[in-house]
Amino acid sequence: MKSKKIKEPSNDLFLQRLDLMCDPRQDLFKLSHVIPWDFFDAEFEVFYSTEGRPSKPIRLMVGLLLLKQLENLSDERVCEAWRRECYMQYFCGEEFFRWEQPCTPSELVHFRHRIGEKGVEKIFEASVNLHRDAIEKEEEVVADTTVQEANVTYPTDTKMRRKIIEKMWSMGEEAGVKWKRSYVRTVPKLLATLRTRSNRTKKNRRKAEKRLKTVGGSLIREFRRKASSGYLTIYREDLELFEKVLKQGRTDKGKIYSLHDPEVLCIAKGKAHKKYEFGKKASVVITAKSGVIVGAKSFEENLYDGDTLEPALLQVRGITGKWPENCLVDKGYRGRAQVVDTKIELPKPIPKSLTSYEKAKERKRRGRRSAIEPVIGHLKSDFRMARCFLKGALGASQNVMLAAAAWNLRKWVLFVLIWRLVQSLQIPMARPLIPRNRLRVLSSYLLPAF
Repeated sequence: MKSKKIKEPSNDLFLQRLDLMCDPRQDLFKLSHVIPWDFFDAEFEVFYSTEGRPSKPIRLMVGLLLLKQLENLSDERVCEAWRRECYMQYFCGEEFFRWEQPCTPSELVHFRHRIGEKGVEKIFEASVNLHRDAIEKEEEVVADTTVQEANVTYPTDTKMRRKIIEKMWSMGEEAGVKWKRSYVRTVPKLLATLRTRSNRTKKNRRKAEKRLKTVGGSLIREFRRKASSGYLTIYREDLELFEKVLKQGRTDKGKIYSLHDPEVLCIAKGKAHKKYEFGKKASVVITAKSGVIVGAKSFEENLYDGDTLEPALLQVRGITGKWPENCLVDKGYRGRAQVVDTKIELPKPIPKSLTSYEKAKERKRRGRRSAIEPVIGHLKSDFRMARCFLKGALGASQNVMLAAAAWNLRKWVLFVLIWRLVQSLQIPMARPLIPRNRLRVLSSYLLPAF
C-alpha cells in the first residue's frame, strides 16, 4: 500500500535533526531542495494499492536510484553507503540519522519494474527541467548513438552449449529425471579437447564441437520424454530457447548471444579496438551550447543511425515542449535531411563565399557537434553506462535515462551553483583570470564534486 507521509517535521529530545547537522553548502543538500519530490509522489502513487503493508516512501526509492547513478554504485553498495552518509539520508527525505539499511537491494529492482520505462522518463524529465532557462534559449541540439553493453561474456558456441548441458543437468535433477546417459564424464573430456590450440588437434576440436551440440540435443529430447507435464510447462520457454540456440547457424539472423539475456544484440560500430559489442544501441541528444542532455533513448533493434533520429527527437519534443530547429550529427546519419520540423545538418565544407568572420563563426558552430563525444564518455565512465547490469530491453532503457539524469544533476551542481557563487563573490570572469579550460579545476575548490 502507499507509504505514510509526515506532514510536519518532528523533534526528538535525544537525536539531532539532519538539517541542523548537514552543511547547507554541500551539493546533495542543495539538490534535495530543487528536485520536485511532490511531483514523483503524485505520479507514482497510482502504482500502489490502498491495502496491505505500508511501502517504502517514494522519495526514498527515487533518491536511491539517483544516488546509485551519481556515485556509480550497485544496488547493494548504495544501500550500504546510505547507512554511513548523512547527506544521502537527508537527500532521500530522512529527518534523523538512521543506522539500519533503507531497504533491501531487491526492492530497488521491484521499484524499477513497478514504475517502468515511463516512470524513469519522468525522473529524467525532472532533471532536464532544472536547466529550463538554458534550454529555452537554444534552438540547436547534437545527436549521436552509442552501444550500451550488456552484462554478458563474449559469446561462443562452445560456451553456450556447455551452459545448456549444465542447465539440463540441474533441471533434470529438480524434475527427478533419471538419465539414460548423462554424459557427465564425456563433457569434461570434450571441453579439454576444445582447450587445445595445436594445429594437429584441429579436426578433434571440430568433432568435439559437434559432439557437444549432439549431447545438448539428446538431453533436451530425453527431458521432454521423461519429465512430467508440470515441469514441461515450467521450463517450456527455457527448452525452446535451448533448442533455438543449438539450431542456429553462423550466418542466421536474429541469433541469440546469451542465455541470461536473449535480447542482447551484436552491434559493430567500426571501432578498431572493439569490433563487436553486445548490448543495445542508445541515442543521446544534448543542447549545442549548454550541453544539457535532453534526450536519452535505448532501442530494442540494431537500427541504422538515421532511423533513430525520429524517436529521439520525439522524446526531446515531449520533454522540452518544442522541436529544435537544427540537429548536428555525424556522417553516420547520411540519408536524413529533415525530421518533422528539425533540419538535420551533416559535416560539410564551409561555403567559400562567406567572409573570414562568418567562416570562423560557422566553423565554431559546427565544431560543437563533437561536444557530444566526451558527454557519452562521461556517461559510460562515471554514470554506469559502460556496462548495463539491468536485464533486458527495459533495463537498458531505464539505465540510459537514469545515467542522463545523473549527468544533468551533476551539471547543475558544477556549473549553476558555481556560477551563482562566483557572481555573489563578484569575481570578474575575464579570460586572463579564469580561462574556460580551468573552470572545472576552480569548481573543485569552490564546491565538493560528486
